[in-house]
Amino acid sequence: MTPFTYARAEDAAGAIALTGAHADSRYLGGGTNLIDLMREGIEAPAALIDVTGLPSGIEPRDDGGVWIGAAVKNTTLAADRTIRTRYPALSRAILAGASGQIRNMATVGGNILQRTRCTYFYDDAARCNKRAPGTGCDAIGGFNRIHAILGASPACVATHPSDMCVAMLALDAIVHLDGPMGARSIPLADLHRLPGDTPEIDTVLRPNELIAAVELPALPFAARSAYRKVRDRASYAFALVSVAAALDVDGGTIRDVRLALGGVAHRPWRAAKAEAALRGRPATEASFRAAAEAELADAAALRDNGFKIELAKRTIVATLGDVMEAGA
Repeated sequence: MTPFTYARAEDAAGAIALTGAHADSRYLGGGTNLIDLMREGIEAPAALIDVTGLPSGIEPRDDGGVWIGAAVKNTTLAADRTIRTRYPALSRAILAGASGQIRNMATVGGNILQRTRCTYFYDDAARCNKRAPGTGCDAIGGFNRIHAILGASPACVATHPSDMCVAMLALDAIVHLDGPMGARSIPLADLHRLPGDTPEIDTVLRPNELIAAVELPALPFAARSAYRKVRDRASYAFALVSVAAALDVDGGTIRDVRLALGGVAHRPWRAAKAEAALRGRPATEASFRAAAEAELADAAALRDNGFKIELAKRTIVATLGDVMEAGA
């Protein structure tokens, strides 16, 4: 591991100032991903700025929304009574996301910014455009069972690993950022990038910008939500496919819906086509299947991951069924 300096910030302003004083620095939350990347030589910052002093509160809002500090631990967020009541899919996604030990360390901000777990990204003997731009992507012609079926490019077929982000995306989360150019807020849907020709760039964050908080807007029917994760083993494992869903049903007809997928793309995937296909339709398995077909119509399989297309469709149908059963 390359030697580095360490400094602790008490707040966002202090963290931003420290990045200006330390060239080639990275923000450090729980370190559950960054430290691994440093051990593997993928990341080699000259300085780490500890941002665990950032806001770590969970504040219910009078309008029904919730404000979540970037330094809130995953365990704390999953166990919070307001989250479990207003946004149960988020609590379930976090609990499905990692071991208890990792959840106890990982922060909300760090979870959002974690990098892919593609095996070729971690293998310095492999070609990887995300790790070493311009070298190629050995995953495309290699063993690619876990890789993307939506939004991929000839440069990269890696997937985003977060469970939490899938649920937050379905819940219309807004990410509040701060940096040298000032504060700004963007929808989580706009934070992560598809790979295109520059897969090494994961997000739209500006240099030295950090996540200060996440806001979950009021969404009353999110209380009727579910998260389902399909993985190779029941213990700690990343998703082959995951689905977060919330339904607003009146008299058997779907008035509104939120749907997002994980394990299928370079970023958490908002299922906009499926949502459009569901609104105004009867809340039946046939409608769920038709919506799933619409969403996966453009999916493209690699040699080893064609099963993911049908798996994603079935997981969408099953998760929407879970929501209906929970609201019965």
